[in-house]
Amino acid sequence: MRYDLVIFDNDGVLVDSEPISNRLLAGYLTELGHPTSYEESLRDYMGSAMHRVHDMVLERTGRRLPENFDDVFHGRVFAAFERELEPVPGAVGVLEKLAADGVPYCVASSGSHERIRVGHRKTGLDRFFDDERIFSSQDVGKGKPAPDLFLYAAERMGVAPGRCVVVEDSPLGVQAAVAAGMDVYGFTAMTPASRLAGAGRLFGDMAELADLLAS
Repeated sequence: MRYDLVIFDNDGVLVDSEPISNRLLAGYLTELGHPTSYEESLRDYMGSAMHRVHDMVLERTGRRLPENFDDVFHGRVFAAFERELEPVPGAVGVLEKLAADGVPYCVASSGSHERIRVGHRKTGLDRFFDDERIFSSQDVGKGKPAPDLFLYAAERMGVAPGRCVVVEDSPLGVQAAVAAGMDVYGFTAMTPASRLAGAGRLFGDMAELADLLAS
């Protein structure tokens, strides 16, 4: 194994949540008078913390989103997760292999702790992640593309940044990992490879990851 710690993004890497959440985000923003397509939501918000949505809407329109925006949005997302959410194909196999080989791993997500746990419970991934392996942008106050979350996760896991590899599927996440001084593997299942150009390696099938990490 080339690394002492594998740090996974969550949405789109472990749980197939990006189509669900971006469909709902685009719809809710449009409902509030900020017309947004699904493709625009993916482009602008995929991989980001909620504060980026507020900041970009305010910057573009001069109008603030409602105070209950996050609560309403997350309510819709969690309800949809219960109906639709599945693990990313191949993710269970990768986690089983890492666990069997004793390779340290964790998740570091722009999503809230509640969102991470709801998704893991629904998909059965909670068996791989105890509280000590879950890190959220809530823990650091500044989401991706800032490196803070990845650096915090590495510190808590007791591993130097240079010995970590991050598995990401968003440009913001790749930027954050590079800024943290970590290697990055870019997952291209939903994101064009050209938008993850900062990643050291690119792959499109999660089932490939275990072999890539060992090579």
